[in-house]
Amino acid sequence: MPRSPIKPLSSTSTKPPAGTRDFLPDDVRRREYVISIVRRVYELYGYEPLETPAFENIETLLGKYGEEGNKLIFKILRRGEHEASGDADLALRYDLTVPLARVIAQYQNELPKFWKRYQIQPVWRADRPARGRFREFYQCDVDAIGSLSPSVEADILGAVCEVLSRCGFEGYSLRLNHRLVLSGLLNAAGVPQPLHADALVALDKLDKIGRDKVIEEFVARGIERTVAERCLVSFDVDRAERPADTFKRLHGALGEADSGVANLQQIVSLAEQTPAAGRIRIDLSLARGLSYYTGAIMEIAVPDLAGSLGGGGRYDNLVGMFLGRDVPACGFSIGLERIIVVMTERGMFPADVTGSGVDAMVTIWNEESRADALALAGELRRAGLRVDVYPEADKLGKQFKYAAGSQVPFVLIVGDDERAKGTVSVKDLRSGDQQAVSRAEAAEYVRARR
Repeated sequence: MPRSPIKPLSSTSTKPPAGTRDFLPDDVRRREYVISIVRRVYELYGYEPLETPAFENIETLLGKYGEEGNKLIFKILRRGEHEASGDADLALRYDLTVPLARVIAQYQNELPKFWKRYQIQPVWRADRPARGRFREFYQCDVDAIGSLSPSVEADILGAVCEVLSRCGFEGYSLRLNHRLVLSGLLNAAGVPQPLHADALVALDKLDKIGRDKVIEEFVARGIERTVAERCLVSFDVDRAERPADTFKRLHGALGEADSGVANLQQIVSLAEQTPAAGRIRIDLSLARGLSYYTGAIMEIAVPDLAGSLGGGGRYDNLVGMFLGRDVPACGFSIGLERIIVVMTERGMFPADVTGSGVDAMVTIWNEESRADALALAGELRRAGLRVDVYPEADKLGKQFKYAAGSQVPFVLIVGDDERAKGTVSVKDLRSGDQQAVSRAEAAEYVRARR
């Protein structure tokens, strides 16, 4: 009995869920272009690839991102007989750092003492969608495990800067701060130690909500208004100020022997030997909300762009949550989606990244020539060309129109005359020029002109 056709529901939306996107061919090519640059640079710097599952046990993720992060974790309800409970036992990856920490604990005896890894995979956050902010997005992470040396931070900053420069970014800077410096300034301003975490959560919103609202949030979290105002003065700094001048002021506020300031100075000095040279700015208001950072914290700043293209820092205690002992670690995450949005809006992609992914299309002269058309396409493909074959015997005008609409630069025609002579007619749809060449030379002819 034949099945009845499925009738579409007029009320069913064909849009993807809010905060997610479909990626059409040009979108995919842009993504692959940026990913290829990221992968190439990270491997040049000695980082190795890693992939982890899309979801983790929920206890792996909860409590690692602070109060704000916990609210944004996409939970997966228990299945089967437990479904009615409404409980969750799994959750979608929130970032790539916590899964990395789990991997280090799981494979501690198989990994080298010093391990450098990169990871390019999607993550999910139950955030409010906005321009350049999505619920499903890719992160490009680079991390170094096993060393407390400030050369680790310098190496990561150099790799990140090389990625951005190869993508075509100019005028960007790297905002740098340190959790120990933040703690020192909070202490100096009179913020009680138990409220430091609350203060940093509020401070992290400074760029988004402004100074007055941050002070209000300080007060709402139990910090006296006078202390809150004094605290904001401590974190106020001209972001264009030279690091040397900022260090001078920090020494005056925290003392010459402050370990956080000393560590920052070492990182800046070492980074001058990398592609990050001249791009670092000390930003005392930079807090980054994730609670696992223990040392340097870093963020990319691009002129005329609200928000950041990525950030990271040192997190020497995170692996210990899984392993039972602390392991030094430092990393940086580049926001692939925001980079693509900015590069697209600013016309930064090379012309050959978008457009057709096909070098040539073979026409079908008539029904009897279909096999020969497929054979010609095979010859061209073996020569390294990307080749499409028009699926039907149709008027040549329609086949040319299809190729032009698909932005295919070359159309190859093998009609009765061409077969008799052993030639192929090659039409360049960009110039309108058409030439007959021997079939054996067709691939080289197209390759030389594509």
